[in-house]
Amino acid sequence: MSSRTAAITDSIREQLRIVIVGHVDHGKSTLVGRLFHDTGSLPDGKLEAIKAMCERRGMPFEWAFLMDAFQSERDQGITIDTAQIWFKTRKRDYVIIDAPGHREFIKNMITGAASAEAAVLLIDAAHGVQQQSRLHGFLLHLLGIRQLAVLVNKMDTVDFSAARFTAIRREFTDYLQGIGVTANYFIPISARGGDNIVERSPAMAWYEGPTVIEALDSFQPTRRPTDLPLRLPIQDVYKFDERRILVGRIESGRLMVGDKLLFSPSNKTARVATIESWNATGPVIEAHAGQSIGITLDEQLFLERGEIASLETDPPIETNVFRGRLFWLGREPLQVGNAYQLRLATREVRVTVQAIERVFDADDLSAKPAVEVPRHGVAEVILRSLPLLALDEGRHIARTGRFVLSDGTNIVAGGIVDMEGYPDQRELVTKRSRNIYKVEHRVSAQARAERNGHRGGVLWFTGLSGAGKSTLAMAVEQELFRKGYHVYVLDGDNVRYGLNANLGFSPDDRSENIRRVGEVAALFADAGMIVVTAFISPYRADRQRAREAAKGNLHEIYVEADIETCEQRDPKGLYKKARLGEIPEFTGISAPYEPPESPELVVDTRVLSVEESVAKIVDYVEKNFSLLKVNRGETH
Repeated sequence: MSSRTAAITDSIREQLRIVIVGHVDHGKSTLVGRLFHDTGSLPDGKLEAIKAMCERRGMPFEWAFLMDAFQSERDQGITIDTAQIWFKTRKRDYVIIDAPGHREFIKNMITGAASAEAAVLLIDAAHGVQQQSRLHGFLLHLLGIRQLAVLVNKMDTVDFSAARFTAIRREFTDYLQGIGVTANYFIPISARGGDNIVERSPAMAWYEGPTVIEALDSFQPTRRPTDLPLRLPIQDVYKFDERRILVGRIESGRLMVGDKLLFSPSNKTARVATIESWNATGPVIEAHAGQSIGITLDEQLFLERGEIASLETDPPIETNVFRGRLFWLGREPLQVGNAYQLRLATREVRVTVQAIERVFDADDLSAKPAVEVPRHGVAEVILRSLPLLALDEGRHIARTGRFVLSDGTNIVAGGIVDMEGYPDQRELVTKRSRNIYKVEHRVSAQARAERNGHRGGVLWFTGLSGAGKSTLAMAVEQELFRKGYHVYVLDGDNVRYGLNANLGFSPDDRSENIRRVGEVAALFADAGMIVVTAFISPYRADRQRAREAAKGNLHEIYVEADIETCEQRDPKGLYKKARLGEIPEFTGISAPYEPPESPELVVDTRVLSVEESVAKIVDYVEKNFSLLKVNRGETH
């Protein structure tokens, strides 16, 4: 960082973005008006002007009028000041993110409220916890806002009753704990009278906690965008003279001339030759988050809109599948199999709804399985694209972790990326070897097949733990060997004793496990053998890479059994341990399994015995691998 940049950064007062939510009648505007006044944040003459207006109209003064006046100014395009700072304390400046009502709140979260670092939720002391109170608490949780102050307002209407405050706090605490949320503070207030806003209220001497301002000042801002990893989504490529200028807005981090950039998802690299800025009076050496710039590279790369530039040391995730926590605004319900246009940063790509994991009930906000998401519904869904996407988890880098879906005309959803249970596929597709030259064998695949009497290939067994993969693999190996086939089993547990002993069971390690097995299986098949693999292999993308490694000579066999059947069998006692929390990220319980879409063969072990299943698989091999027309069991 240059000394000039450091000086500018140090001179900027700390900011905290807060969203204030609550039932429409619970006093949000009144609270905001008091915050303006009691913190000395009002422009000179603003309070007097509104009081004079009330006198002229013969109406009593309300603190909410201050909020309404600022709202009117904003609607007319007049900003309160250049930074949109609404009120300030001695410690910092606060930016209020408006969230006026239930349905409008959802829309605002898509475009703005998701950037809040903390939240204030109001509850009317007389009315108590309402359905909308629970909904707002739940939506704040989905957005990842973890700093929360719950204000029990209008305490004057219940005679400043400590018992009433305690009852509301207990009820809402129980609800929040049920969804995994802990409120930092519960504060009894009367926004109209200014009680416990800035000064402690003598009417509630029984309350010993902080005031609203003390609570807000205790919250911590998230990392500044400039302190986050570099993310520069490419918006366009301009061509001037011989130069190709990549333009875009730096969403996070810093960029300097000479930095080596990695472009995702193409995985191309180059160094920054120059930084072009339209307002610069001289050469620009560095740029930071929030600036719209152009850059030239030290070598000509073919790059398109949608790539994200980062430093090599801290790149975004690459994946073609992710979980989206979204708010559905479409008139028609979201359903599995529907396709939409996804917009993430500057990238637009077609995605398909692979699964609806859960929809949150509008009445009690419990999570339930569902086949569709209704309008204004909140859900967690799995979205899949054909090409790889470059993105971040919303909780880590918000700008490249949020997305919207459109139906081609209208925006129908907005959401946040969650990669829990899914791997970063970058390492699986990145080739680091250099100066490597493939050596061709002098024995052809046809010659091997003629010598063996059968073609080589991979029988890729996939299915949940307990579906019967290993049992069937060993039985199939035995029967094929008896018939004269050159066959060998690669079993999941056996491989992890040796080749993959250094891998765990995180999503990234699972994918690397399958990548290695896929490559080894392809070598077996290339040698003319039939190799049977028995691995859960939960991700479709990993199985597709194994198919590509085998040059299309992979036969996916889905050993089908539902989770209930597998759990009843539980041959290794793993499901029991997973239910007890002793095995994290267990497939089918706490980690995803993606069933094959078009397997070459399905063996349903719920209805077929081991003998029937083996016979079905062996018959498939006889028809697809054997070069002999007669029964192999009779020719050997």
